[in-house]
Amino acid sequence: MTPAHFAFSSAFMLGLAGLAFHRTHLLSALLCLEGMMLSLFIAMALWTLQLDATAFSPSPMLLLAFSACEASAGLALLVATARTHGTDRLQSLNLLQC
Repeated sequence: MTPAHFAFSSAFMLGLAGLAFHRTHLLSALLCLEGMMLSLFIAMALWTLQLDATAFSPSPMLLLAFSACEASAGLALLVATARTHGTDRLQSLNLLQC
């Protein structure tokens, strides 16, 4: 395993571990998701550069566009949650109650 592969693999695993084990605030969960998406972007960009595959060259940019849409939707949910509940703690949210 090259150092680059180890770097983005460990970044993805750290983001996944943070999302799984440290779910106290909505903002920290969103940051873990964003870190995972950025490590996937780097992995796909390195993959297309190593294989010289021109057919897959738009894939990292498409992933980055979806990541930006996910981040904006997450921040909108964060603002809406903070306005209605007064906090972004995930334990105070009840999904069955409007």
